[in-house]
Amino acid sequence: MEQKSIFSVISPIMVGPSSSHTAGAVRLGLMARNIYKNDFKKVKFVLYNSFATTGFGHGTDKGLLAGVLGYSVDESGIKNIFDMTEGIEYSYEYREDISRHPNSVDIIFDNKMTVSGDSVGAGEIRINSINGFSVNIDGSYDTLLLMYKDKPGMISTVSDIIQKQKVNIASLHCDRSSKGGNASMYVALDIPLGDDVVEKVQNIKDVYFVTNIRKLK
Repeated sequence: MEQKSIFSVISPIMVGPSSSHTAGAVRLGLMARNIYKNDFKKVKFVLYNSFATTGFGHGTDKGLLAGVLGYSVDESGIKNIFDMTEGIEYSYEYREDISRHPNSVDIIFDNKMTVSGDSVGAGEIRINSINGFSVNIDGSYDTLLLMYKDKPGMISTVSDIIQKQKVNIASLHCDRSSKGGNASMYVALDIPLGDDVVEKVQNIKDVYFVTNIRKLK
């Protein structure tokens, strides 16, 4: 029997009028923050379709900003988030694109990383692209993400490091721009990895970005 998240059964406890436009927006921001990891000075949100046309009234703009600043869906400070952004430059763009989900956003940190995702209903979210690489991350698993130069043996090298720590791999997915070009891998895990394991992956030759993404609560 397929297991369902509590978010698919009842709406989350949240600040805001809409689970998809408010809670989903906060969770998208939180997941993007978990992926980027670094402190940032500038963030840009490109909202699509329903997010763009009705999101303002539902607090989508506040939710996204609150999420990247580390707020949870039930924190009252979200209502006044525009007063809590000292030192952070933020901006919004609004677009229509029929190829995108109705509640879709690109979150761009410091012009260095673009995290794209959708709010799919009842507060649940899906990250589907990171810097143009295809992913499918919904926040239900701790996930190791790395970007590297495509070469033979990378999957076995990474999985061997993980399995030596007796951590079970739930799923693994790779994408690449071209043979021998830039590539990405994300590994969903039953339990989180320690920082020492992440460091071992970081030290693999031709790996240039690693982040340990904590699952959403």
